[in-house]
Amino acid sequence: MRIENSFVPAEGVGERRERSLWESGILTWEEFDARRAPLGPKTGDRVESFLADALERLDDGDARYFGERFPSSETWRLYENFREDAAFFDIETTGLESARHDVTTVSVTRGGDTTTLVRGDDLTASALRDLFRDAPLVVSFNGKQFDVPFLEDSFDLSVDAPHLDLMYPCRRIDLTGGLKAIERTVGIDRDRPDLSGRDAVRLWHRYARDGDADALDTLVSYNRDDTENLRNLADVVANRLHEASIGAVADEPAGIPDPRA
Repeated sequence: MRIENSFVPAEGVGERRERSLWESGILTWEEFDARRAPLGPKTGDRVESFLADALERLDDGDARYFGERFPSSETWRLYENFREDAAFFDIETTGLESARHDVTTVSVTRGGDTTTLVRGDDLTASALRDLFRDAPLVVSFNGKQFDVPFLEDSFDLSVDAPHLDLMYPCRRIDLTGGLKAIERTVGIDRDRPDLSGRDAVRLWHRYARDGDADALDTLVSYNRDDTENLRNLADVVANRLHEASIGAVADEPAGIPDPRA
């Protein structure tokens, strides 16, 4: 689903009314006509007012505008529009509390390239700001509760782009558990053996304490795999949510290729 298929940001339009628009054949903003829409005059005027602003904002690529207008549960609808420049990210730490523990590695996949920053080398606030700069959308798994607060506390920066935390839309389609378990459920494979968070902490200590370069290489590979697989998972989740929403009403195929094909 693309942003242009969505009417829920307009005042007075919830999922039920949006579905009635789709069922009447109004699948995109360009097809909206208040005279034939199954809405009252007041709501129709509100939709037209929203569209007048939204069309211009979409032409400008203003992802933050849509991040503010869409309900947080519908942030996934921004994904197809901003997928190519989205920043998929994951961090590794020495523990769970930012006041007591450190960020060890941060990986960001964006535009098909993955960059990993390492503590004591190139992991700085300035480098992080560069990686996230102008990203229209950030994508994580449990990043709203963990990764973003940890980064912001540790590096005095703000990750303020619209945030698609895949843990929540996964739950909507009955995909529960951790990232690796969900990947296995949907058929996303990893080339390397799985590691746990505890393994990541042990690898970091072997590197920091003993200078074990192989341990660091393994940790970096693990961290990079997490971010690169986030894009594959986001593709799967967005397609399934499309099929459960507008795809269940109209013959409107999803616009994202299946990464497992």
